[in-house]
Amino acid sequence: MAPKHGGSTGMGKNAQVRNKSANPNQITAEQLLREAVDRQQEEAVAPKQRIADEDELMMYKVRKRKEFEDVIRRQRQNIGSWVKYAQWEASQQEFRRARSIFERALHVEYQNVSLWLKYLEMEMKNKFVNHARNLFDRVVQLLPRVDQFWYKYAYMEELLANYAGARTIYERWMEWEPDDNPWLQYVKFEERCGELDKARKVLERYVSCRPTQQAFLRLCKFEEKHNNAARARSGFEKSVELLGQELDEKFYIKFAQFEQRQREMERAQAIFKLALDILPKGASDELYRAYVSFEKQHGDRDAIEEVVINKRRFIYEEAIVKNPRNYDVWFDYVRLEESVGDVTRIRETYERAVGNKPPVMQKRFWRRYIYLWIYFALFEELQTGDIEKARAVYDALLKVVPHKQFSFAKIWKLYAEFEVRQLELDRARRIYGRAIAECQKERIFLDYADLEMRLGNIDRCRTIYGKFLEVHPHNPKAWTVYVDLEDSVGEIERARALCALAVNQERLDMPELVWKRFIDLEVSQEQLDNARKVWQQLLGKSHHVRVYIAYSDFEAVTCQSMEKAREAIDDGQKHFKVENRNEERAMLLEHLLKLEREHGDDTSIEAAEKRQPKREKKRRVIPGGEGEDGQEAYEEYMDYAFPEDNKEQQNLKILEMARMWKKRKIESSQ
Repeated sequence: MAPKHGGSTGMGKNAQVRNKSANPNQITAEQLLREAVDRQQEEAVAPKQRIADEDELMMYKVRKRKEFEDVIRRQRQNIGSWVKYAQWEASQQEFRRARSIFERALHVEYQNVSLWLKYLEMEMKNKFVNHARNLFDRVVQLLPRVDQFWYKYAYMEELLANYAGARTIYERWMEWEPDDNPWLQYVKFEERCGELDKARKVLERYVSCRPTQQAFLRLCKFEEKHNNAARARSGFEKSVELLGQELDEKFYIKFAQFEQRQREMERAQAIFKLALDILPKGASDELYRAYVSFEKQHGDRDAIEEVVINKRRFIYEEAIVKNPRNYDVWFDYVRLEESVGDVTRIRETYERAVGNKPPVMQKRFWRRYIYLWIYFALFEELQTGDIEKARAVYDALLKVVPHKQFSFAKIWKLYAEFEVRQLELDRARRIYGRAIAECQKERIFLDYADLEMRLGNIDRCRTIYGKFLEVHPHNPKAWTVYVDLEDSVGEIERARALCALAVNQERLDMPELVWKRFIDLEVSQEQLDNARKVWQQLLGKSHHVRVYIAYSDFEAVTCQSMEKAREAIDDGQKHFKVENRNEERAMLLEHLLKLEREHGDDTSIEAAEKRQPKREKKRRVIPGGEGEDGQEAYEEYMDYAFPEDNKEQQNLKILEMARMWKKRKIESSQ
């Protein structure tokens, strides 16, 4: 029965290994290789034949020729077989037969370069010079674009000292207008022959045939090598005239280096400057470095700085082209121009910079931009002294900024201070008035009032602060600065009235600042009773724990009355006990202990320590939560246990026990 494919038979895709245990006879890879080498059979070596007489030689030749003919008959396109056949005939000194075989092969494929080379090698190796010449003449006519034949032909004639023949070969070659190397080989040949004039003419023909940068450089190098500086300089100049924009930085560097070798430093400097003006800035890094090195050796400091500045200008211009709203680049560009000191270029750079407004009406995109205007105005004022131009810059800045969306208090302040420096106070006041109408920022009111305060105009300050309160009635800063003004001029009643008005406001952003200023005002006037009333008024509105702490500090430190401080703490304790806020109660008792240690005696300190609570871990029912068995779920939390609360609970427990005893007594009597 034939076995089925797959399954456990070990055949097919589903083949399985029945026994997966290791083979007891293990064979290593080294053993396999060693056995393979040992069993390898040696290659058969053909026996050596010894030819004893001429008949055996003839038979040998006939047999070999028949073998070669059979091979080339089967593989006619295999040039290697033809070459082996011809070389064998040449080894037998049968040169006519070898030539015949090469000619037959050329009929098969006359464009095969290696075939021609083997044919030529046979002729030259056996010193058949005329045959080699004939072959070279044939091949350079058939394959004129293969430089190898021209090289070997000219080299053979030069070895035979046939310089005229070699020159003729080069001339025939040059008629085909080859690449650069053949021209250079022709020039070197003429140099070896000592014919410098002919070499020069060859170079001139080479430049006319191939007018490239490299060709002109080779011509100039040749002339300089043979101490003909005038012709070398003419070659450089002619290349600049003919090629123009095709030249790169390497050409100009070599031109300048040539002039340096000729001690023509002014010419070299002029070449560097011409190249820097002509070439694109991004393709002249090496030229810049070469020029800087040249100026360090032969120039002055101003020339070096000019080169460096031009390079930095190009870098900034490139960055601006990529992103014209990169204001950091504009800042660096302006600083560069300011270091040079050319007012026209500085002004032009500022005008270009401020012309790139941010496209988005969001204040964060305008923060850097307005500083360009500010620096522009400061430049016009401080460096050029053109006051009207600076004023025009500020006016333009105020027109550019969209004050309906957002504004900058800094620009209004700087413009007003500029007018103050020019002693134009009316202009400065108008600027601040316009700022209040369009900007209405807190900083505007404060700066305007500070200006009037320095000028001694108290009534104007009151007017400004009054406007400040109208615009920002909920800002505590508006109230406090107004109170500070009245306090500084000795108008205490006005200041007190302002404080009273402020604390009675229904809405105030940070009322604690106003309350603090009110209390500080009364304390500074040594009106401690009035200050205490303010504290009581504050406690009537706010029962925050920090208010009680601050009030107790006021009584203990400022008024030096520990009794009232204890009363304040006790009031807070009662309030927070009713509201069941143990955390705040603990804070108050901790602060009380601190005050007692600083201002109390041993008895009061001991009493305060006894009142300190202890932290305990307690359990409470989680509302709406159930455990795994359906019972109520509990959670643990930390709470404070106050000694005062424990005493009250003990008293309540005694009363409960008395009530139960009386109840039992009545029941027993009945």
